[in-house]
Amino acid sequence: MRKEADNKAVVGRWFTQFWGRDADLAVVDEIAAPDMLLQYSLHEPRRGRDDIKAFMRDFRAAFPDLAFRGTAELIAEGDYVVGQWEGGGTHTGPAFGDFLAGGLPAATGRRMHFTGTTVLKVVDGRIVEEIGLDDGVTALTQLGLIKAA
Repeated sequence: MRKEADNKAVVGRWFTQFWGRDADLAVVDEIAAPDMLLQYSLHEPRRGRDDIKAFMRDFRAAFPDLAFRGTAELIAEGDYVVGQWEGGGTHTGPAFGDFLAGGLPAATGRRMHFTGTTVLKVVDGRIVEEIGLDDGVTALTQLGLIKAA
């Protein structure tokens, strides 16, 4: 159980410092593996510390109030930790073209708020991969990239 508790502590720190209201990109160098994979359904997969930091810098430039928070206790088994979350932000920054469904022109003023579940793999205190399934339909609808039926 010690390994699971340690892994949950690493993921809790990641959720708070990387995905929380005030992103601290130094946490990437501290607890992400050098070749970490970050993969969500709305975005192209990102690999490696520099690519992951660039992803977050661009995301937060476009959505300056971006923030996510956990909505349930983390679940850990072996190297894996699962978390549920919610969050979003308001698009008040530069044009943003990272969404697989299309790009946003600058400062649309549209707000997105959505939920998801993430599975992280932690090996020797470092996050090796973060793979998430988010409610992308909700986010993309709120941003005007897809239309509700």
